[in-house]
Amino acid sequence: MNTLSFLHSFLYTTAPARWMRLAFLASVSLYWTTLSVPSLAQSLPTFTDVTREAGITFKHSFGDEELSNIVEGTGSGALFFDYNNDGLMDIYFVNGAWTPGVSSNRGRHLRGQLRNALYRNNGDGTFTDVTDQAGVGDTHFGSGCSAADYDNDGFVDLYVLNYGPNVLYHNNGDGTFTDVSRQSGLDDPRWSLSAPWFDYNSDGLLDVYVCNYLQYDLGAFRAFYKADGYPGPLSYEGQPDCLYRNNGDGTFTDVTKEAGVWNPEGRGMSATVADVNNDGLLDIYVTNDAMANDFFLNLGGGKFSNEALPRGLAFGEAGQGVSSMGPDFGDIDHDGLLDLFIPDMDYSCLLINFGEYFEDWTARSRIAAVCGQYTGWGSVIFDYDNDGWLDIFVANGDAHHEYPEEDVLLRNVGNRQFVDVSHQSGAYFHEKHVGRAVACGDFDNDGDLDLLIINLNDRPVLLRNDGGNRKNWLMVWPKRSNGKTDAIGARVTVRAGSLIQFRDAIPTRGYLSQMDPRVHFGLGDNTVADWVEIRWPNGKKTRLENVKANQVLKVVEPD
Repeated sequence: MNTLSFLHSFLYTTAPARWMRLAFLASVSLYWTTLSVPSLAQSLPTFTDVTREAGITFKHSFGDEELSNIVEGTGSGALFFDYNNDGLMDIYFVNGAWTPGVSSNRGRHLRGQLRNALYRNNGDGTFTDVTDQAGVGDTHFGSGCSAADYDNDGFVDLYVLNYGPNVLYHNNGDGTFTDVSRQSGLDDPRWSLSAPWFDYNSDGLLDVYVCNYLQYDLGAFRAFYKADGYPGPLSYEGQPDCLYRNNGDGTFTDVTKEAGVWNPEGRGMSATVADVNNDGLLDIYVTNDAMANDFFLNLGGGKFSNEALPRGLAFGEAGQGVSSMGPDFGDIDHDGLLDLFIPDMDYSCLLINFGEYFEDWTARSRIAAVCGQYTGWGSVIFDYDNDGWLDIFVANGDAHHEYPEEDVLLRNVGNRQFVDVSHQSGAYFHEKHVGRAVACGDFDNDGDLDLLIINLNDRPVLLRNDGGNRKNWLMVWPKRSNGKTDAIGARVTVRAGSLIQFRDAIPTRGYLSQMDPRVHFGLGDNTVADWVEIRWPNGKKTRLENVKANQVLKVVEPD
């Protein structure tokens, strides 16, 4: 047994106390970080908090005076989307609400005072609250959100996931929305957290996978350790997720069982989709709280098979069942295979794709030593410095108390290694918040990716990326044949110099949130992409050559 194998065995199979593992990993991280200082001497981008100057006054609330149960502690999300087709990313925020059976009488003064909010991007770095004008100020206890043009009319629609009935807003195309929840069949009454859209049966219509959490008992269960604040997820019955097939007439049908994605005891925290095995079919990945995760491999013909366990995707951290949060896929090592990052309440989890199976690289990548200090929730895999290598951001915060923690920015330095660059990336990373969700998007269209962090019972933080565009970039915006509808599920591959990069156009990723629908690539010092290839959801391909860098490239699917 070599030295690394021995250390891995000691740390993860002899079960020493968690603090012993963390202390060892922290010392290893400090050692490697010291060795990596020369590579970090270059000027890296920083992030600037521009929330107030952007005109964003929204503040999240869990609808109560004190954090007292799992509904309040789960948090809420946000999304970037272009609801008015002006080429600018607008923002939608989800909020909590005073809710009978969830909220205490002390918070009753908040009843009817909280709502979700839509902010229109003005194109000058500022936003305007247009919630009332648009008619999307839902007042239920909200958790997550997603957006997609489900009826192919060229205007993106909005889906709000609630504790209670979900709300589907149809975009009228004139800056307003209409609530079509009941007639659509998407008013799922369970507690939903996440809902990625994709065309699972290749009929040209976007279907939706609704990730449901658990059945809260209105506070009946009291047998828990008082210092924990409130019971954890295994104290409650799980709920099945639901796959809804788009019927093409504005309605949806539950096909969960016939499609093979039925799990009656799931406790889904978030879900995303990706073509994990490169076969042209989109697969579903669901993170479950304190239990095995689900990986539904798309078999074609509208059928799926749960292959999480044999592929090493059911558990993280050397086989432990942890509280997995917001998943994101990305090819972090440029081997042509999608890898997976999942934040959790321990060390987080980086799973490297080796084709037929995934392998846990959390410790070997140096991520464990950093993330083990915090409680991870939302995350995003993105190239913040446009060097062509995917980096990782994690939003952190205590799970059962309003105890703040620092967020983490991990820079990819190659060879499946990451370095913590948080403290040199702006003043925000020296602050502490009770973090939950994060959305990523280029709100100012300057070519580097900005961050929107949703903090529990606090104001959100819009972080502008300053300096990421010192290196070249390309954003590809694949559109359906009408030129307006986002081609969700398309795969975009870019070659620039020696690097070949690819990502699936799946904006619903991470925790409770949705990212910029445009597919972003850092090109480093390359001023031209040798070629850009789009594999459309129907399997056909479009290839463009000698594409200039530093532009938003809109590509329309051929008829």
